[in-house]
Amino acid sequence: MKTKILLSIALFTLSIAYVNSQTVYKADLNNSKLSWLGKKITGEHHGSINLSSGEITVKQDMITKAEFKIDMASLKDLDLTDDGYKAKLEGHLKSDDFFGVEKFPVASFVMDKLVKIQKGNTFITGKMTIKGVTQPITFKAVITQTGDEVKVYASITIDRTKFNIKYGSGSFFDNLGDKTIYDEFTVTLNLSMKK
Repeated sequence: MKTKILLSIALFTLSIAYVNSQTVYKADLNNSKLSWLGKKITGEHHGSINLSSGEITVKQDMITKAEFKIDMASLKDLDLTDDGYKAKLEGHLKSDDFFGVEKFPVASFVMDKLVKIQKGNTFITGKMTIKGVTQPITFKAVITQTGDEVKVYASITIDRTKFNIKYGSGSFFDNLGDKTIYDEFTVTLNLSMKK
């Protein structure tokens, strides 16, 4: 009788431990990619930027916590072939006119609502901090979990003016003509998270 009771207690304890167990996945920085696209009236530029860290916590089929940091100094243009123009654009994007990288070397995202891992699109809500300004943001993502890996794919549209990046914005300056730069830019992420 005592053996049955002890066995029942052990099974109950194990089941509680399973229900409460959480797994932390960290970003595989070598296999995670972030790309950006910015547009203006006369054209567009695209490039890459790197994660400096990332971590999500999974409990059963729910992401309970997620936080990512982006290395703003890693921002690169990938469409210009002239080294001089490329360096000039990258320098301008890192200047105070845009992301102010010297003063604000890291951008971040912190999730603030639980997310269920499911087929198809999932909405992720959290706080984005760019150039020292924090704003709420919601975007669609596709999340898959296989074995020891969680993959996250999303294309996120960000209004730069909400983060005090107003250079060349037709929303704040008149008579810019063909020098107008659109307020919204896109960041596409393809993340690999591993145990």
